[in-house]
Amino acid sequence: MSAFFLQVVPTAADTVNTAAPIASTSVPVIDLLLRGGWIMVPLVALSILSVYIIIERYFTIRRAAGDPDTFMNGIRSLMVKGDLAGAKLLCAQTASPLARMVEKGLRRIGLPLKEIETSVENVGKIEIARLEKNISILGIIAGIAPMIGFVGTIIGVIKIFYSIAATKEFGIPQVADGLYVKLVTSATGLIVGIIAHVGYHWLSILVERMVFRMENSAIEFMDILQDN
Repeated sequence: MSAFFLQVVPTAADTVNTAAPIASTSVPVIDLLLRGGWIMVPLVALSILSVYIIIERYFTIRRAAGDPDTFMNGIRSLMVKGDLAGAKLLCAQTASPLARMVEKGLRRIGLPLKEIETSVENVGKIEIARLEKNISILGIIAGIAPMIGFVGTIIGVIKIFYSIAATKEFGIPQVADGLYVKLVTSATGLIVGIIAHVGYHWLSILVERMVFRMENSAIEFMDILQDN
């Protein structure tokens, strides 16, 4: 019984294909962004503004938070001792919205409690407005960035049809440039919008937590005044 051994001999074409390196298709991000054309200018500006507001507001809110429990314990201790000047000094040395609220209340001591409470609430509203500064801009950016990207989509489609009409041909050379504008601007607009949207809601949550703490501390301060 005979046996047959089959041997596959690689051809020259196979050898060339195996040895030939695979060309890289990666495109630098900067080159890709430049393909979007002039519409990328406002999108990049909005992205920089969004990141700046998010970072600046985060650190501002974080600094304003402080340690309300330690501060209120100090105020309570001084008020129990009757050291009004010491309580005012503690407020002056504490750079926080809560300290400014309490200081306003301390300066109104002697008036009816209702008037003191109103004064504290008014200062609280001003401090909350300061914390919310520029956060609303993120909401605006979240809405207009995708729309600007959509404008780039329209421009890309126009470029495609213009190229086809000018050359009387329909092929990759006529379509590629317009598609670059269409896709790059749309993607960038969505990314900027998402960043601004997430930043807006995240910062709003931080402010809401801060407001809750301030309200609790204001109630505690009024309780201290009633007890004394």
